[in-house]
Amino acid sequence: MQTYGHTAAVEEPQLTARRVFSLVSRELSLVEEEFERQARSNIQVIAYIGDYLRASGGKRVRPALTLLSTYAVGGDASKQNAVRMATVMEFLHTATLVHDDIIDNAETRRNRPSINSRFGNQTAVLMGDWLYMSAFETSLQERSLPVLDILTAVTRKMTEGELLQLTLLGRADVTEEQYFDVLRRKTAYLFSACCEIGAILGGATPAERRALGDYGLNLGTAFQLIDDLLDFTSEEGALGKAAGVDLLEGKLTLPLIYLLEESPATKAAVQSVMREGSYGEHPRAGFMCEAERVGALERARARASSYAEAAAASLDALRPSEHADALRSIPSFILERET
Repeated sequence: MQTYGHTAAVEEPQLTARRVFSLVSRELSLVEEEFERQARSNIQVIAYIGDYLRASGGKRVRPALTLLSTYAVGGDASKQNAVRMATVMEFLHTATLVHDDIIDNAETRRNRPSINSRFGNQTAVLMGDWLYMSAFETSLQERSLPVLDILTAVTRKMTEGELLQLTLLGRADVTEEQYFDVLRRKTAYLFSACCEIGAILGGATPAERRALGDYGLNLGTAFQLIDDLLDFTSEEGALGKAAGVDLLEGKLTLPLIYLLEESPATKAAVQSVMREGSYGEHPRAGFMCEAERVGALERARARASSYAEAAAASLDALRPSEHADALRSIPSFILERET
């Protein structure tokens, strides 16, 4: 008989990533079907782009978190309402990606042309809006004010995060506090919403709901910290998008914030890259070497690890189960991400 532990260390995941996703593989296939169903439209361009977005794939991390959270509190994530709401969370995430790519003038997404580069900015803006509205229309079927409260709050926070980020573009004096404020709004609150809504659908106690909300917030923070580290350090093309683009777009991420703290002389080079939108005069490798020399990369990774550990610790409030163990294992996978 298998036993389930409460305090698995983040460094020693009990379950492999494949095993975690296999626990909800049947439900995730239902999410794919629901995504296709919700994206259908008698407007041909919407149907075509909806199919294009669905085929673009992605890891479906957010729906998986919703489903696992439902199971972790003793609910049944194979029920239609759980599958429907897991799909809603993917719709919201996809809408933010579509709008972000327009703002960032991104050419690719997941190794395919982005919606804006493939269909144009005007179509992409409207498609993002359609995805948002479709997500809310579907969520109304749940007839749950707590769920709607969470969805409206997280959508507002994501929009605020994008607006805040725009005010900070091109600035080399962004503080750590400002960086984390944007990060939480753009990424972490959606992770938290996925887990909290999953808990509500599973009939969670108030304590379980709070624990899963905290778990998602810490997990989403760790996820984005690693994403920003990978943008800074990865080889070109390894991410499914261009590497090193954050600085080119004028975004100061945590490794660069720490680099500028430890090596103020780098500021002029950082400003030059943001101004020119090119690493021509200041190669990216130079920033990476200097960041490693002054400990900026190690410091940023340590912050990610601390949030991952906090995420795992949040789950101590849950009853032992394979699904709780699966959630407890996910922070480790995030820290080990290479793409």
